[in-house]
Amino acid sequence: MAASFPPPAWAVPSVIAEGVNVLAGPPKAGKSWLALGLGLAVASGGRAFDSIDVDAGPVLYLALEDTPRRLQERMGSLLQGSSAPAGLTLDLQCPALPGGGVEQIADWIERNPDARMVIIDVFAKVRGNAAPSVQAYDADYAAVSRVKRIADDYGIAIVLLHHVRKAGAEDFLAEVSGTHGIAGAADAVLVLKRSRGEAVGALHVTGRDIHETDYALSFDDDTGAWTMLDGPAHEHFLRDTRARVAQFVRRNPGVSPRQIAEALNLKETTARSTCRRMAEDEQLRAVAGKYYPRDDPDGATAATLPLHTA
Repeated sequence: MAASFPPPAWAVPSVIAEGVNVLAGPPKAGKSWLALGLGLAVASGGRAFDSIDVDAGPVLYLALEDTPRRLQERMGSLLQGSSAPAGLTLDLQCPALPGGGVEQIADWIERNPDARMVIIDVFAKVRGNAAPSVQAYDADYAAVSRVKRIADDYGIAIVLLHHVRKAGAEDFLAEVSGTHGIAGAADAVLVLKRSRGEAVGALHVTGRDIHETDYALSFDDDTGAWTMLDGPAHEHFLRDTRARVAQFVRRNPGVSPRQIAEALNLKETTARSTCRRMAEDEQLRAVAGKYYPRDDPDGATAATLPLHTA
């Protein structure tokens, strides 16, 4: 117990740490745009999500589903006239991990000893085929473990882009396609959700070195860039009255429906019923007739006048 260990190395602080990070999402949700944007930010030492400062270091991006033309177009959209960072290596091909892929990735890391991140888009292209006699869970666990050995040996973050199931689930970990072997072998799982045609999305994150968190993100359809929004993700998915109430309560924890109605120019009956339904849906916390943000433990903070309405 007396041994001391260094903290995990972060490619993107509080989001992507060293080890295997599974980034899952439905088709066309924008996960490839997100991954490429993170790769550019880390390779240049810029800002991830236009919000998080990251240290610069070499990045390998394996764009295994892209053509040269499509990748060039995506790079141009994200860079907006800037030059590509010298620290970014792009490759459109990689053999399956059991057939030379492990060696190819390890060789790149050896040639770039300060490497900070490897992105594999998509994992299915390199995982390889399991023997017919191997159970699905064991095959999934073994496939991710091949990547984990590289990440552990070199202390580097490796991001595996993956798909989610068509059917949703209450627990976002259960949405990752395949068996629980994939999430079980990974160090962190990130699930990106965005409805078709909507700009706002959520990135659900959990892992061994990462506190479970939901980040609200916004996707720019013109540039392909993802930016991080202020406040909890759930507030950005509320509509109309609920969104206004949630934002007001966050600025003024411990308010009554009457105070909410007066501040937002609502009928008191509307404010009261909205707050009650939001509490039932776990979007607010109700304590002795007062309302608090859902992540405010036991109404620890209380509103003081004057109330903040802007």
